[in-house]
Amino acid sequence: MQAYSTTSVRALILATLVFAANFSVWTLYAALTEPLQQSLGLSLTELGILLSAPMLTGALLRVPAGIWVQKYSAKSLLLWQMLLLIPPLLLLPQAKTFEHYLLLGLWLGVAGSAFTLGIKYVADFFPSNQQGTALGLFGAGNAGAAINLILLPILDERWHWQLTGWIYTAGILLTCLLFWLLGPRQPIIPSATARTDNGFFPLLGQLRIWRLGLYYYFVFGSFLALLMWLPHYYVHAYDLSIKQAMAFTLLFVAGSSLVRSVGGWFADRYGGRVVSWSVFWICLVCLFFLSYPPTTMTIHGTSKDVTLHIGINIWWFTALLFVMGIAQGFGRASVYKLVNDYYPQQMGTAGGLIGAMGALGGCTLPILFGFLVDWTGFYSVTFMLLYGVSAACMIAMYLAIQTERLQQRWQYEREHNFLDQD
Repeated sequence: MQAYSTTSVRALILATLVFAANFSVWTLYAALTEPLQQSLGLSLTELGILLSAPMLTGALLRVPAGIWVQKYSAKSLLLWQMLLLIPPLLLLPQAKTFEHYLLLGLWLGVAGSAFTLGIKYVADFFPSNQQGTALGLFGAGNAGAAINLILLPILDERWHWQLTGWIYTAGILLTCLLFWLLGPRQPIIPSATARTDNGFFPLLGQLRIWRLGLYYYFVFGSFLALLMWLPHYYVHAYDLSIKQAMAFTLLFVAGSSLVRSVGGWFADRYGGRVVSWSVFWICLVCLFFLSYPPTTMTIHGTSKDVTLHIGINIWWFTALLFVMGIAQGFGRASVYKLVNDYYPQQMGTAGGLIGAMGALGGCTLPILFGFLVDWTGFYSVTFMLLYGVSAACMIAMYLAIQTERLQQRWQYEREHNFLDQD
């Protein structure tokens, strides 16, 4: 099939629309942090658990989704997956307790599997040398989270935020109908060149899978955790209104999501490893400054004391966060370029497994954020945690590069009989 044909472009556009709709449902609780905390009287740790509920099931379901999509039609699976979201959305206005929202959040996590199904659907329409760009464009569906940040404040002001369930149900049904009617069928791959999959369990024994999973845990998992956590952070760390907090969070989410397609192009042109290494460096520098807590220091001089107030104001904070979000958008595309480079015949299974590891960041990090803030009493500790994760990614990539160079040198010496000399 020719690249960028009408069919492939139509498949990409519709798949991105489907992913954006699912992503908005998956991250719905991010826009409800303040109403839920106020109505339920939650601690920060409990709030983190509630935010993590959809992330948990979304992460776990990416693994079986990756296996199923290698065997069955990705389009059919996406349609069924969207239909499964309708019951919890309809039940959302009836929820009254923490346990109700927790159970519904776990059910809404079904939306998180859409990415794994979608990357297999899109990848089948594009050749390998264009999949970085195509998957980057598809990944821009992360901007679906912006729907929540725009729509929820309007609903809360004019009507009531509990109408969200009904409105999102209508949106999912409309998206499902459009994809069913207009989404092209995946191309049939001839049996002689069909992609094969050796299964899920052999991949778990490969160190490379865990390394790529760690990268995605940072570039995607921390992105998920931050978009869930930032509205609360802005309200309580900078004394903003919920509308202002949503606007600042929207800047981070939109910027990070929309550049993913550009990141895919860079990964195709310069290589996934080069782009990923640059991303980790940029994030490490940003997180160094974001981690610094507001500090008051007194210097005892000879004649008087001098008091210094050190901290990052809201504008510098937002600017650093925006730069880090842009870098993470590039990183999400470059990591999946690496996945496609290493596992071209196992894109569904390997992509699903790495996607699950990344989504677990959206599950575990909000809980850790809440616990650490409850424990230490200051908010910038969340960025200290992310600094550690970013540093671990850089160490893992550095060791991988050194190991690969050593193996290449070993192979060169064997081929030239240097090792056979006395």
